[in-house]
Amino acid sequence: MINNALFAPVTDLKGVGTKTAANLGSLGIYSIYDLLFYFPFRYDELQTLPLDQIMDGQKVLLKGVVATEAFVSRFGYKKSRLSFKMRIDHDIIMVNFFNQPWLRKKVEIGKEVAVYGKYNVARQSLSGFKFVAAKENDSGMAPIYPVNKHIRQKKLVDLINLAINDFLNKVTDVVPEAVRRKYRLLSDQEIIQKMHHPKNPNEAKLAKRSAIFREFFIFETEIALLSSANSHHSKGFAKHYDLSEVAKLTKSLPFELSNDQKQVVNEIFADMHSERQMQRLLQGEVGSGKTVVAVYALFAAVTAGYQAALMVPTEILATQHFKKIDELLRPLGVRIALLTGNTKTMERREIYREITDGTINIIIGTHALIQKKVIFKKLGLIIIDEQHRFGVGQRQALINKGDHPDILAMTATPIPRTLALTVYGEMSISEIRHLPSGRKTIISSWKTSNQMKEVYALMHKQLAQGFQIYAVTPLITESEAVDLKNAEQLHTKLSHDFPDQKVVLLHGQMPGPKKDEIMADFSAGKIDILVTTSVIEVGVDVANANMMIIYNADRFGISQLHQLRGRIGRGHTQSYCIFMADPKTEAGKARMKIVASTTDGFKLAEEDLKMRGEGDLFGKAQSGLPEFRVGNVVNDYNTLVVAQKVAQKLVQDDPELQDKSHNSLKQVLEYKQLEQERA
Repeated sequence: MINNALFAPVTDLKGVGTKTAANLGSLGIYSIYDLLFYFPFRYDELQTLPLDQIMDGQKVLLKGVVATEAFVSRFGYKKSRLSFKMRIDHDIIMVNFFNQPWLRKKVEIGKEVAVYGKYNVARQSLSGFKFVAAKENDSGMAPIYPVNKHIRQKKLVDLINLAINDFLNKVTDVVPEAVRRKYRLLSDQEIIQKMHHPKNPNEAKLAKRSAIFREFFIFETEIALLSSANSHHSKGFAKHYDLSEVAKLTKSLPFELSNDQKQVVNEIFADMHSERQMQRLLQGEVGSGKTVVAVYALFAAVTAGYQAALMVPTEILATQHFKKIDELLRPLGVRIALLTGNTKTMERREIYREITDGTINIIIGTHALIQKKVIFKKLGLIIIDEQHRFGVGQRQALINKGDHPDILAMTATPIPRTLALTVYGEMSISEIRHLPSGRKTIISSWKTSNQMKEVYALMHKQLAQGFQIYAVTPLITESEAVDLKNAEQLHTKLSHDFPDQKVVLLHGQMPGPKKDEIMADFSAGKIDILVTTSVIEVGVDVANANMMIIYNADRFGISQLHQLRGRIGRGHTQSYCIFMADPKTEAGKARMKIVASTTDGFKLAEEDLKMRGEGDLFGKAQSGLPEFRVGNVVNDYNTLVVAQKVAQKLVQDDPELQDKSHNSLKQVLEYKQLEQERA
């Protein structure tokens, strides 16, 4: 167990009870350490300017003395205005706060205050956003943190400041001193101070540079330790699979494997047959046929007398894989089970028993597979789908359940080879670049709102031929209510413009059974146009859905657009994807041109990399890459490469991290391990 006050639960802070601790947990903050390293994603610059230099509508910080009492006027339900006059040198300005009557107690005649808000030159008035505390106005930069409905900004800021006051002196450095000197990096204490309270934008920039390196360095050390542990015994066991049985599988398939699939199956079989432990990453498009390749690997392991496990990030995906694989392998005498968080207790016990005695050949599940009670008789192969969704520790926990099992990781997002090698260490890489035969390339185009007529003409044409259409409106805002409103408006508009068609709305707030019913109706061809708010809802393949219109497409990352598009074109007829967007920036226009010009995910991934610096083009959960709090593997790629080299050298010199100077690093890694187990 880690013996360090920093990793103590947040309840060790003054005034934090179990309720606040639970609310912080919703942000992934469990300990004092998590609070200290929970950094802002942006800053409000609190500039104080002379009144005659302020532009109309500019956001500014004004400091002055309260000249009149605060007056609250009410107009309608829960609507109010708090007003008072403030003297700044010889000028008097009016300050208004809307719908915040409780701020009245902060206003006392003669008291010095600092208010951040929007200035109206003509009226000489300030529409206030907030009173600024002394701590913030010293620095001129107000940190803005990612929060949710459970925890408000102010509460989080107070708790972080409390943690800094009480525990900063206990923070020791994770990055070795020699590395910090070489790359001009700040110490951990300086990073915390300057990330939370920078004096100016430049200081914030320097602190962020060090914070990014630190985060990448911790991750790459995890990877290097993992590689080092596995290389000591990268000796695996040769799997002598039965080719005549594998031939039966090939014969039973209702289609022929593509050349790419055959190539990848051969690469995997060669790995499994060798005495080295397989460490392979399989990249392939949505719909490229990775699952079938996985079936070959699973079946080969079973014919060699081993058990196999397939771990996936969500229950839906686990169930989907189970149905598909069970259908293919059960006729060949393979026993397969499904284990998720929702598996009933009785069934769960039975599964545990049958995994241990070897009755179950293949187990498919979520991270429920890494529970202590899951004990294999002879685990020889592990397949991890969408591996970036699992922590390094979670992956290792599953690996440890076998005796040097072969490891195959899969991702649906093509990642440029250079980036994949940097992020995933020394894995061999296989790619399925081409879609299965018989599939026609989706015709993609970018249209602006002025070209709506053309889009409607194509929609009418598709509907007349009996095809169905997806209309996707993105989750743009932080507010589900606003997103829903956007979707409802689109639904109303399409229902009006296509009166003879059945137009149905599907959104995330609907109860599960209702969603399933709508998707079943769409699959059965009872719905002509499906308006949907989210990517996830579109996870069912409907061969008759031949067209997709993505509204506000410039709000998505390239990868997300590509993944969405992969949901159509599952049949043998020509499909169309239209990206509706009116981007204002050159980067937005370039993005639309690129994604409309090619359906090759690998090419798009390379383009993504070229355009780095333009925000998170990859999109979050769909990116195929691990998520970081401060760094971005695309934008900060060069830093990632340096961090990798430093981490590999450190682990090479001190594989057990026994050196005193690596003590802090060791503790942080142990804590991360606990964190991943918690997830």
